[in-house]
Amino acid sequence: MDLDTDVPHSARVYDYLLGGKDNFAADRAAAEEVVKIAPYMRTSTRANRDFMVRTARYLAAERGVRQFLDIGTGLPTSPNLHEAVQDVDPACRVVYVDNDPIVLTHARALLTSTPEGRSRYVHADLSEPETILASAELRETLDLERPVALCLIAVLHFISDVDVARSIVRRLMEPLAPGSFLAVSTITSDSAPKQVAAAVSEYNSRGINSKARPKSEVVSFFDGFELVEPGVVPVHHWRPDDKARSIDDSQVSMYGGVARKK
Repeated sequence: MDLDTDVPHSARVYDYLLGGKDNFAADRAAAEEVVKIAPYMRTSTRANRDFMVRTARYLAAERGVRQFLDIGTGLPTSPNLHEAVQDVDPACRVVYVDNDPIVLTHARALLTSTPEGRSRYVHADLSEPETILASAELRETLDLERPVALCLIAVLHFISDVDVARSIVRRLMEPLAPGSFLAVSTITSDSAPKQVAAAVSEYNSRGINSKARPKSEVVSFFDGFELVEPGVVPVHHWRPDDKARSIDDSQVSMYGGVARKK
């Protein structure tokens, strides 16, 4: 296992910002420097996590999706996606994908599926869609002839080139059945341009290459698909619950959206 604890990793920084314990000094240092620049970062990170849970439950409860592919999973934080959707239907199936070795070591926490459903883990990289789609774990768990929800939560901003990011989304969605869904959240440069630019620069200087995007670029990830209301919005505005409604707009620098494949 190639685990370098002296270099920060996005999944572990995210874990620290969520209050988790599966991180190292380099991760905590990177996160704290970003918090100095953007003090609201913990709120934004939690709002993004809550967006994931709301979208997953919405897709399972209101759109009848029973299969989920979550790429850029990150470290286990309850409720994990399979817990959220299996609360709706215990038969839901989930495949998690991440490239961080420490996520791999904790994958058993992601595999606590209900007996009726199934949860599998694939150690792979978002930049290699065909490897993910061809993996035995995915093929044994998901039926691609039935709708699948592809979840790309807080991960596309690690693909700097927007054309490459669009290509990855297309290649992942192409083999999915009509009626499948795409859920995306990513860093925006619209809400607090100077702070976000400085925070992204800090991450990049520590080897976590990322890019904040304007709304037009985020919307373009959904080209060819049918956006679900309310469209692409700050994550706390997407079908908000009371907790999300209590968050001030100045505290969130993430856009999110969901769309259906026709």
